[in-house]
Amino acid sequence: MLRQACVLGVDIGTSSSKGVLVALDGTIVATATREHEVRRPAPGHVEMDAHVWWDEAAGIIRELLAAPEAGPVRAVGVSGMGPCVLVTDLAGEPRRPAMLYGIDTRATAQIERLTGALGGAEVIRERCGSSLSTQAVGPKLAWLAEHEPQAVAGDWRLFQPSTWLGWHLTGAYYLDHHSASQCTPMYDAGAQGWYGPWVGEVAAGLQLPPLVWPGDTIGGVSPAAAAETGLTAGTPVIAGTIDAWSEAISVGAFRVGDLMLMYGTTMFLINTVDRPLTSPTLWGTVGALPGTRNLAGGMATSGAITGWLRELFGSPGFPELLELADEAGPGAHGLLMLPYFAGERTPVADPDARGVLAGLTVSHTRGDLYRAALEATAFGVRHNVAAIEQAGGHVERIVAVGGGAQGSLWTQLVSDVTGLAQAIPAQTIGASFGAAFLAASAVGGPDIEQWNPIVETRTPRATVRADYDELYALYLDLYPATVPTVHALAARERHRATR
Repeated sequence: MLRQACVLGVDIGTSSSKGVLVALDGTIVATATREHEVRRPAPGHVEMDAHVWWDEAAGIIRELLAAPEAGPVRAVGVSGMGPCVLVTDLAGEPRRPAMLYGIDTRATAQIERLTGALGGAEVIRERCGSSLSTQAVGPKLAWLAEHEPQAVAGDWRLFQPSTWLGWHLTGAYYLDHHSASQCTPMYDAGAQGWYGPWVGEVAAGLQLPPLVWPGDTIGGVSPAAAAETGLTAGTPVIAGTIDAWSEAISVGAFRVGDLMLMYGTTMFLINTVDRPLTSPTLWGTVGALPGTRNLAGGMATSGAITGWLRELFGSPGFPELLELADEAGPGAHGLLMLPYFAGERTPVADPDARGVLAGLTVSHTRGDLYRAALEATAFGVRHNVAAIEQAGGHVERIVAVGGGAQGSLWTQLVSDVTGLAQAIPAQTIGASFGAAFLAASAVGGPDIEQWNPIVETRTPRATVRADYDELYALYLDLYPATVPTVHALAARERHRATR
């Protein structure tokens, strides 16, 4: 059997690490996955041991290289969830577990303090593209300085999951421009470089990583990494980026007017815009590719809710639950859910938001609850799309990606609720595939339309539009109506946890 030359992509996600081996023409040769869990040591704290990231990545690479059809690897790409906060000493040894992205909501006091100290939210947005939020790196570094000063004492380094893999593979210390643009307030989005005065405000002692663009070659596989992974020493390693932006690359959603919609443990949206745009409720960033700009949003939970319900129901198969949800019909027999089970990122930006299930009766079934969860995420997508358009973005095309995009009901409900069609590509495995594509591009591979063509379009059903318009209005009303209660409950839980 003739073995084709390949590229390899590895991604570190919230609930698993994934790898893919791809022939240069885009044919998937092999995939591998390692499941993991986050740690929640206190309310609002979401962490992971970074050693797990490399251990899983090395194991994935070994497994992929052992596939019977595996050919020689020409380049390796990396990506990962983010923006995360992994602080290490100058030798790269972690000083504490990594703090995850916007689902880690511990730094609310630091957000408020820094916003005032730096001149207000509008001043920060003007320079950085985004306001300070639970998604931003700066407030979490400030939290460490206040609560765990030993973690940022002396000289130290900052890593993301993707750069942690790059460091282990090559020894290179770097950060890609897109990830840096989410290190608010340290990155100047206009000048596209570090902003020294605000770096000093939140990250004294940080050895700033040199900036590169996703797709740049950061170095070759070191002899030590070759021994751990089975890769050939010297194989080029390509800088990737945060997983959602790698997912957008994987489906070709990086042209003006495109909206990448990621169906995963969390839901993510990235709209490519024609100029820098800012919003008090969204994130304005530089794009994953040079010259591009984005407006982005993210829901703190989506697939996490359906997984939670499945576990409560005794772990039936997802196909069974989707069939029951389909039978429930629009509105889930009078149920309406707010999907804020871990606070909410955009456009609500409320770490103390909580999940709400309204309309329950003893007649409701598993299918009704599961349908309400799927519809809740769809309403969240519509809320984010409305915020994008209000901020000046324009959605011409939605491209779906991620594990949830593989089933028809969830994507159909999102199209029904938003009134927007969705393009479904041949491959929706996501960020690892995007990392592999960047690796292929670095060694002369084909364009993304050849790698991952669109094979299906999900269109909204006019017959349910009136139902969902009515339910969406109720959804928007439910959050402010329940804020006093859920905020009081969140405060009570924090107090109980610290007693």
